[in-house]
Amino acid sequence: MMEEHTARAAAAAAVPLPLHSESPHISRHATAFNRVFAAFYAAAILTLFFYHLASLLYPASFTSFFVSVLLFLSDVVLALFWAVTQTNRMIPLRRREFPGNLEQLLKQDSDFPALDVFICTADPYKEPPMNVVNTALSVMAYEYPTQKLSVYVSDDGGSALTLFAFIEAARFAGEWLPFCRRNGVVERNPDAFFASNKDSNSEKEKIKIMYEQMKMRVENALAKGKVEDEFIDGEEERMGLDKWTKSFTPRNHPPIIQVLSESSKNKDMPNLIYVSREKNAASHHHFKAGALNALLRVSAVMTNAPIILTLDCDTYSNDPQTPSRVLCYFLDPKVATNLSYIQFPQRFHGLSKNDIYASEYKRLYLFNPVGMDGLLGPAYLGTGCFFARRSFFGGPSSFEAPELSNLHPNHVVETPIKSREVLDLACVVAGCEYETHTKWGSKLGFRYGSLVEDYFTGYLLQSEGWRSIFCNPDRVAFYGDAPMNLLDAVNQVKRWVIGLLEVTFSKYSPVTFGVRSIGLLMSLSYCHNLLWSFLFFPVSVYAFLPQLALINGVSIFPKVSNPWFVLYAFLCLGAYGQDLVEFLLDGNALKKWWNDQRIWSIRSLSSYLFASIEFSLKSLGVSGFGFNVTSKVVGQEQSKRYEQELFEFGASSPMFVPMATAATVNLVGFGGGVIRIWRSRGVWEELFGQMVVAGFVVANCWPLYEAMAFRKDGGKLPPKITFLSFFLALLLCSFAAFLF
Repeated sequence: MMEEHTARAAAAAAVPLPLHSESPHISRHATAFNRVFAAFYAAAILTLFFYHLASLLYPASFTSFFVSVLLFLSDVVLALFWAVTQTNRMIPLRRREFPGNLEQLLKQDSDFPALDVFICTADPYKEPPMNVVNTALSVMAYEYPTQKLSVYVSDDGGSALTLFAFIEAARFAGEWLPFCRRNGVVERNPDAFFASNKDSNSEKEKIKIMYEQMKMRVENALAKGKVEDEFIDGEEERMGLDKWTKSFTPRNHPPIIQVLSESSKNKDMPNLIYVSREKNAASHHHFKAGALNALLRVSAVMTNAPIILTLDCDTYSNDPQTPSRVLCYFLDPKVATNLSYIQFPQRFHGLSKNDIYASEYKRLYLFNPVGMDGLLGPAYLGTGCFFARRSFFGGPSSFEAPELSNLHPNHVVETPIKSREVLDLACVVAGCEYETHTKWGSKLGFRYGSLVEDYFTGYLLQSEGWRSIFCNPDRVAFYGDAPMNLLDAVNQVKRWVIGLLEVTFSKYSPVTFGVRSIGLLMSLSYCHNLLWSFLFFPVSVYAFLPQLALINGVSIFPKVSNPWFVLYAFLCLGAYGQDLVEFLLDGNALKKWWNDQRIWSIRSLSSYLFASIEFSLKSLGVSGFGFNVTSKVVGQEQSKRYEQELFEFGASSPMFVPMATAATVNLVGFGGGVIRIWRSRGVWEELFGQMVVAGFVVANCWPLYEAMAFRKDGGKLPPKITFLSFFLALLLCSFAAFLF
């Protein structure tokens, strides 16, 4: 018996332990219910289309025909949006990783694959250098062999202030990294660590003082707008900062590459490299995608790690074990063969209690990726994503060779990163003319052609035959910053939607190219985001048309006693109910869902509308657009209002006009409807549907009424926006009186 037990134990030991597992995200019963509900809902949509077509074929008047056309087109767009959303509910997956089982593969530090980290920043005044420094320090402190880890910081603003901040960071890291490892620190962003850990001891106090001194020096330099001699400690630092001559500008300067720490010289420190690619006014720099491609080439020359992590400047690591989770997939030969990237969800710290601007984007960053993971994998979300370097050079079975052998993903770097040979070549590949007549941006690297380079790149990688994986561990892997005022929030989405429109009307549109290359379901998943821009139309129609008709006492929906009313009620409650259930099952509060659906309407009347206008004008050659960096700087008063969950308007913007006009029209319509029903009790059946719509919008618009009439602080709606919205509401009501 003893011999038999020993043999079985030996056989069990010979079988490799699993590195990961996957299972349905929801139970089979819930999946079946979703599919049955989808079938009934689809049938209801088709029935609604029949109702609209009957109204169009037999109109009572021109006005009723006009109203029917608008409602029909609106419902078609909403139906398409609902349909593409269902693809992400078909095969949702939940994954688990077992990092402890990596020991069977990784016996010593030399067994680990090298890891290059890319951090992008562009403006020290919108993206404070200390935020970028904290992001870099959090990944430099990964539980990973330091000789296998390199951190590259792309400064697309070409600022001496950013370089100075990282010179200081490299010095501080020499104390911070060993401190984290000795004490088992989990939060390795210094700012987050000191904010959440109030316990005090002599070692921690010493490190905290060093951090505060570094922060003060960096912020003092930022306040003065330059790095003065008093901030420079050594000759090497002076030589690096002396490259900023009088002719040096953010848009016109030579490439600058500075090695700030070298793992071969200090075993406690990974490589830290500052990169500012060459800029001149005559060259197109392709925004963030161009910066990432420059890093891809520079890192290939210097370290050429097979795994790459891309991070936004404000997205810091919250778990030092994250690379181990990634290796659970990249080291599994059954998965790694065609695996391009592993995407982590975007999470945000410092959100208001109920996330008033819906900055978590639950559907974009969590629900959709979980659903797409059951197909070919999630879209690339721009940050918190680990790539296989090989995937930037053609498909799994169709390799695209780079123009230099040093850029080949299998090239082995044997020369020290500080050698003249390596630095000279790195400067060459960081030149603004280097990509001319090459395949960079089309067949190699991150892809050009859209402001949403992340969405576009991930989509084209999957079109080439790669797949991706969504990794969502219990402990949040990364935290980022979210906009704390409404204008930044809607401007950010406007830029995304313009980029999505560029993809929609390109030769690579998921509607055409996508169906052929990644299949129908996956292309429909990608269409979910593409349809954002078109939502301004149905939301505008339902925000104005029923209310203007209500003001004039005209019914445009079926009476309550009419069987067609039940159809409208089912479609409305079904869509909102399904969305609500999804939110609640994810552990969110009801008020957070309410804020999410409200912001959806606000984005439709601002971001989506203005993005469509701007894209149309650009397509006609009337105007152009650029990449506007979302500010990460928040004032004390603004931060206080955000914590109190007060909408921050403050700045005057045309994007506030449509929503303020809709708020005014709906309030007048709802009030007028109440008076009309009070005077004639028999009309309530006819006007009930419009009263519900107007009342729902009025409830959603309470923050606007508050900002228009009751608030006195700096975040109130500017008076000229209020006046303009009243004027436009009056014009619309006058037009409606003529129409109806």
